[in-house]
Amino acid sequence: MQANMTFSKETYVGRRNRLKKDMGGGLLLFLGNGEVGMNYADNTYCFRQDSTFLYFFGLDYAGLAAIIDADNDEVTVFGNELTIDDIVWTGTQPSLSEKAAMVGVGKTLPLNELKNCLDRARAKGQPIHFLPPYRGDHRVWLWELLGVEPQAQTERASVSLIRAIVGQRNYKDEEEIRFIEESVDLSTEMHLAAYRTVRPGIHESQVAAVVEEVACRHGNALSFPTIATVQGQVLHNHGFIHYLKEGDIFLLDAGAETRMHYAGDLSSSMPVGRRFTERQAEIYNIHLESFWAAVDKLKPGVPFREAHMAAATKIAEGMKQLGLMKGDPAEAAEVGAYALFFPCGLGHMVGLDVHDMENLGEQYVGYAEGQQKSVQFGFKSLRLARKLEPGFVFTVEPGIYFIPELIDRWRAEHRFDDFICYDKLDAWRHFTGLRNELNYLITPDGARLLGTVKKPMSIEEVYRAKEESFAS
Repeated sequence: MQANMTFSKETYVGRRNRLKKDMGGGLLLFLGNGEVGMNYADNTYCFRQDSTFLYFFGLDYAGLAAIIDADNDEVTVFGNELTIDDIVWTGTQPSLSEKAAMVGVGKTLPLNELKNCLDRARAKGQPIHFLPPYRGDHRVWLWELLGVEPQAQTERASVSLIRAIVGQRNYKDEEEIRFIEESVDLSTEMHLAAYRTVRPGIHESQVAAVVEEVACRHGNALSFPTIATVQGQVLHNHGFIHYLKEGDIFLLDAGAETRMHYAGDLSSSMPVGRRFTERQAEIYNIHLESFWAAVDKLKPGVPFREAHMAAATKIAEGMKQLGLMKGDPAEAAEVGAYALFFPCGLGHMVGLDVHDMENLGEQYVGYAEGQQKSVQFGFKSLRLARKLEPGFVFTVEPGIYFIPELIDRWRAEHRFDDFICYDKLDAWRHFTGLRNELNYLITPDGARLLGTVKKPMSIEEVYRAKEESFAS
């Protein structure tokens, strides 16, 4: 049996009422997630409800859908009651009407009535708004319900519904911030466990196990698959296949998700031994300068792209000091030459999703209406660029990476020869990479670092945290 935790029913009623007002009319369709088999139907992946469904309906149960009829001011939750066969395997649950009542919905219908309701709306010419699907079962379901073929569903998804949802979910209220901060604190505990564990001779999987145990011990889940690697130049390296050795940099990107499903997202980089090498310390400090340069830009009204550019400029300055770049660092940042060392974006929104609402489209979440997302390498990975506003919660995560394949490609193409000293890079090909990440909230007068537990950032803090791994 799943434990269902919700806000007050007034919170969900208020969210739905605002959505009805913002949409002005039409039928708004919300598909909850179902169970998905790992290798056969009854051996399922851990269930995770759709985040938009959670935001407006709060029901953390599989096999549900809902409709908000904005024209007739009516809300319906669709689902099936448990049979005795279900109860034998899952335990008892509240009835469908009891579940709906918990979140302020008074009307429920069996799941097979959903298509009939949609057919009646279509027959009347009532607009039906649905969201872009991100799961194969939803694509099939939408095809069955609305006759929209899977390849056309993303294009035909309702932009007005997407924008209305983003207009609510982008702004976190105090209740949400409290749950996010709880997730950040637990995520910090996960990272502190890594600092205490990382040392020569152990395996990446051992560190990952220690980190993930922290979340599990508190009854929580991971907000995304853990990255725990000595190959930090691979940005999303989820395979744990290496032993740690003296001279390696260990990179951890890991976060927890609370029972209310709000996410934390942190990254840490540390020496496997007691200390960084001189070269590693130089890169780590350049990275920290880029991090704090970005943080200095965080306040209402400032586009997040400016924070990204501040970090990129500091990285270009540092690379120039090391003889790896040349020319004006600000110009190198503006034209994109910096992306050889920092090919990803500075950060992203965080909330019910670790990359909040990415399933609805980065263009709508991280960019203002009329603001176009770049297609240029480096800039195209900037998920958040819009002006910052109070209530925004997001990550700051610059990194410095030496990716041999990327270096070789750019060198062969003579890309940015005016800025990059390719002849000096051979000595750095196997440096790997590093990053740190923290979570911030925009306040009316600035930005607040989220979390009550401090994650090591300076080299001195990293060394102090690492001492515990050598104490035994």
